[in-house]
Amino acid sequence: MKIFVARLAGTPVFDPAGDQIGRVRDVVVAIAGTTPPRVHGLVVEVQPRRRVFLPITRVRGIEAGSVVFSGRINVRRFEQRTTETLAIGEMLDLEVEVGGERVTVLDLAMEQTRRAEWSITKVAVVRGGSGLGLRRRGPTKIVEWAEVSGFGAVQKDQGAAGLLVAFETMRAADLASALHELPDKRRAEVAAALDDGRLADVLEELPERDQIGVLSRLTPERAADVLEEMSPDDAADLLQDLPPDQAEALMALMEPEEAAPIRRLLVYPENTAGGMMTSEPVILPPNATVAEALAHIRQQKVTPSVAAQVYVVRPPVETPTGRFLGLAHFQRLLRERPSTLLGGVMDSSLDPIRPEFTLNEVASYLATYNLMAVPVVDELGRLVGAVTVDDVLDHLLPEDWRERDQEEAGAEHG
Repeated sequence: MKIFVARLAGTPVFDPAGDQIGRVRDVVVAIAGTTPPRVHGLVVEVQPRRRVFLPITRVRGIEAGSVVFSGRINVRRFEQRTTETLAIGEMLDLEVEVGGERVTVLDLAMEQTRRAEWSITKVAVVRGGSGLGLRRRGPTKIVEWAEVSGFGAVQKDQGAAGLLVAFETMRAADLASALHELPDKRRAEVAAALDDGRLADVLEELPERDQIGVLSRLTPERAADVLEEMSPDDAADLLQDLPPDQAEALMALMEPEEAAPIRRLLVYPENTAGGMMTSEPVILPPNATVAEALAHIRQQKVTPSVAAQVYVVRPPVETPTGRFLGLAHFQRLLRERPSTLLGGVMDSSLDPIRPEFTLNEVASYLATYNLMAVPVVDELGRLVGAVTVDDVLDHLLPEDWRERDQEEAGAEHG
């Protein structure tokens, strides 16, 4: 039975009791010339976003949509050895040779050669270089491993089309985790191949060091385009971590209307309500209907915490708005007739907070009133943004929380 490794990406992994413990993120192999590489095991991502090693000797079944293993899984964080190669992360999109012809690797097939042993036996390739994109290439063919040469060569530009196909169903947070584990060169290739919106979503989920690393490898024009696609608060947080002259140069390349809310956020200290807030919550006038409000919070780009409530203001409805009047909780909206006006169902009993509120004050406010978000109003009574519970968590957790693992135990994989 042949298993194509790119199709394994994201496959659920189940323990002997039938409980899902994670998902496959890569396949670890050892390349040895023309001999089919032996599969050492699988890289499995378990919560909270930690990658561990599952030896192939523990795998008892690879079926449609699932991997089942026996025994116990080692929870120590996976560390790639110098003799190991990641089949998905490092081998897809390589330019190799088959019969003297330059081709690009689309996928690799692994087969069980004997009990509890697997090897990479076949390679799916397509004519043309990695920079052409999958849709512009010739027909795909599958060849034996021994027919291919060039897997050991270091390539300046590997491309990332095949890798992105393997990753296309991942959530932004999972793709960010996958990028974090890749070598710097490979990470840059994948980032360059992502469209602006997808890259913006992924950047928002990356650790600060990776964010800066990815942004620095983009052209200034591309970096500015990606920053425009990010939410203003996340873009402001990233720009605060750059040298001031570099941040200013990037904002100068952005469209003025996209840079304006970021500039407003940058005037506030980082650990205050103003520094944490998003400047683009759902805002409507009091004469808007419940139906209009529900249509706004149903938009895919609106996150669950932002969609938890609609802020009611006097025009204009872009921040900084006219006078803040109150907010309408989405549960209340669901109970009202679609034609009802927001002015009649809004809650005006909660006092908004000011931009200078500290992190602890904002956290206490959210906890006291059991809110997912809180409006932020300036000294003129204008809504300038909203702080969501996930904004607060981002600032309460340690700076390196995206990179930290839980307590590690057990021996290294072998």
